[in-house]
Amino acid sequence: MSFSSAFGVDLGTGSVKVYNPKNDSINKEENMAAVRNGESVIAVGNEAYEISGRNPKNVELIRPMAGGRIQNALIAEAVLHTLLGRASGRGTPGFHPELYFAVPTDITGIERRTYTTIAKKGRYRSAGILLVERPIADALALGIPILNTDGAILINIGYQNTEISVIADRHVIFSQMIPVGGHDFTVSIQDGIRKKNSFAVSESTAQRLKITLCRLNEDRGEGCKVRGIDLDSGLPRDGIVSSANVISCVRRKTDELSLSLKKVMERIPPHIREIASREGIFMTGGSTRIPGSETYFTEALGCPVRVSEYHELSTVCGLKAVMTHRELGHWAYPAGKALY
Repeated sequence: MSFSSAFGVDLGTGSVKVYNPKNDSINKEENMAAVRNGESVIAVGNEAYEISGRNPKNVELIRPMAGGRIQNALIAEAVLHTLLGRASGRGTPGFHPELYFAVPTDITGIERRTYTTIAKKGRYRSAGILLVERPIADALALGIPILNTDGAILINIGYQNTEISVIADRHVIFSQMIPVGGHDFTVSIQDGIRKKNSFAVSESTAQRLKITLCRLNEDRGEGCKVRGIDLDSGLPRDGIVSSANVISCVRRKTDELSLSLKKVMERIPPHIREIASREGIFMTGGSTRIPGSETYFTEALGCPVRVSEYHELSTVCGLKAVMTHRELGHWAYPAGKALY
């Protein structure tokens, strides 16, 4: 394999991460397209996200993924190839490029064909399409010895959903989605500010507050001045948002998530839960950047939680491992072949 002709792609619901082995770089952008009058794609990725804050007329903002699955193939294709172009610096993909995609464990034959359809366009028409299960990619990034472990529990807090998986016997033996994700934390903050401060803040502002003001393992008395829209006048104004309000909003959702996780864990074989009580549960995803996450979930789940240093980049870092270590290459399989 020539590194100059290969890319690793994590098509997440909230963002797309592209790994380029040629310069050992990871590009991350919003998984979004701005479409004018239902016809023309005028912006993709972070450029589309910037447009979202301006609420332009006749422009629809579309996320092509839902729950980690492709819902709008045409928009997914536009986002994918635009971001591949940015990641490659517009260089040639070579004679036989390869694209590695992180995909759901229970991906169907139709979904595998969809990945092939959106990928094999233009300069990538002759590309080889290889798939890696997301929990496997996460496990590789976390350093879990997949071939030797008797059982490991992984939790990935995604944009819309949280996936809890079990790896044992050299493959994923259990995986379930819980419909609570990082976006729910953000929306909860927006709702809390709207009710308490009587003004609206953007998604990007709420995301920033989620990291800067929230401490899941402690109460704080700080505040932060932010820009928003007054709900009475409809005009922009500044307002002070308290850390107590932000923490309360996020904890409502993390408490909901923890309760669901505990219910799912009751279905996991007892011997694997016993291993987790000794070795810990592995957790990743963008919302694990919230300070105090490790302590909070350790107490909430009743066993040690080990948060990945890669956070939302864990999956694409797992793809990187598969692509750059020959002995891990067997974890990737052709899109035209079912894994089990």
